[in-house]
Amino acid sequence: MNQDHDYAILGGANRVKVGRYLALLSASVSSAVVFLLLTLIDVARQFGLPANLPPEVLSLLGAGSVFAALYWLLNRYAWRWVGISRWLKVPNIRGEWVCHGETINEDGTVRYVWHGTVTITQSWEKLRVRLKTAQSGSNSISAAIVRDDIDGCVLLYHYENDPKIGQPELRAHRGFAEITFAKDMKSADGEYFNGHGRNTFGRMRLKRAH
Repeated sequence: MNQDHDYAILGGANRVKVGRYLALLSASVSSAVVFLLLTLIDVARQFGLPANLPPEVLSLLGAGSVFAALYWLLNRYAWRWVGISRWLKVPNIRGEWVCHGETINEDGTVRYVWHGTVTITQSWEKLRVRLKTAQSGSNSISAAIVRDDIDGCVLLYHYENDPKIGQPELRAHRGFAEITFAKDMKSADGEYFNGHGRNTFGRMRLKRAH
């Protein structure tokens, strides 16, 4: 089963440092919430109101639990919020892309044209690139995003391709692709190189589906 995998971010914020900042923030948030609750309980008791804070609640408000919640929020959603995204320096390339491809001969002429859909799933930690055409499909198995403030971000990924049943002229193979996204993140241009079963290469043009 193909799954999202880790990916490198070249030029982005150091993930280890981000983890340290999250740990410090978690400790601060946990302490502040516990202090607030204890203060409210003391105030309630002064007015003769029954108030008690079970140990289970304190354990849920521990720094570890707060860290897990904050990390989940960052990994799933907050990494693409405008202010946080600029701090992390992670380009958001997730979504569905319409792909126009051309397989090229060694003399530079076009051997044939193909079309497909590229679906990119992305979180702060994981990524997956899925290309589907009428004849086959491929999934990334490793990837890296390179930030380029001049030309736009570049996606580098290694993939496995599996032809559909009834395509005897195609073979399962592995390849490598390099895709440069425009600054507005609405289009991209790329090149691919196949090997390990099918020695072909070509170029791709991507546009956001919506």
